[in-house]
Amino acid sequence: MKKTVEAFRKELASVKAGRATPALLDRVMVDYYGQQMPVSQLATITAPDPRTLVIQPWDKSALKAIEKGILNSDLGLNPNNDGNVIRLVLPPLTEERRRDLVKMLHKRAEEERVAVRNVRRDANEQLKKMEKEKKISEDDLKRTQDEVQKLTDRYIKEVDQVLAAKEKEVLEV
Repeated sequence: MKKTVEAFRKELASVKAGRATPALLDRVMVDYYGQQMPVSQLATITAPDPRTLVIQPWDKSALKAIEKGILNSDLGLNPNNDGNVIRLVLPPLTEERRRDLVKMLHKRAEEERVAVRNVRRDANEQLKKMEKEKKISEDDLKRTQDEVQKLTDRYIKEVDQVLAAKEKEVLEV
């Protein structure tokens, strides 16, 4: 359950909310000498202001590959290559785009809640199997199922908190 929430946090970090963060480029893969590598392993990524990302590769020959990787990604950003660094300027989000992002966030959050519930189901099935095999008593089964439910509630609440924070960030003008 904890891994599910952490993966959700990481995924939401790459959702652009009108603010430039280096995490936006976490999923961008670059073909570098025949290897697929994330941009963060090829360059320093900084955010000098809230709307701009600057990518400074350690190897200048990687500029074209990084630029191509960004263009091929689903970010919808146009890189500006000046021969030394690549600049990405994030356009301001329209109200309609913000609402679409919030809908997408709610859909992802529900998928994460389902994943947490699946972990609960698997744990409960394992507990019932242990009780059938007489490895644990009926009282232990009930007590442990209650603990699993408490954990499930806690992690679903955490998913909701992560969602609320990201939703606030997206809707912030």
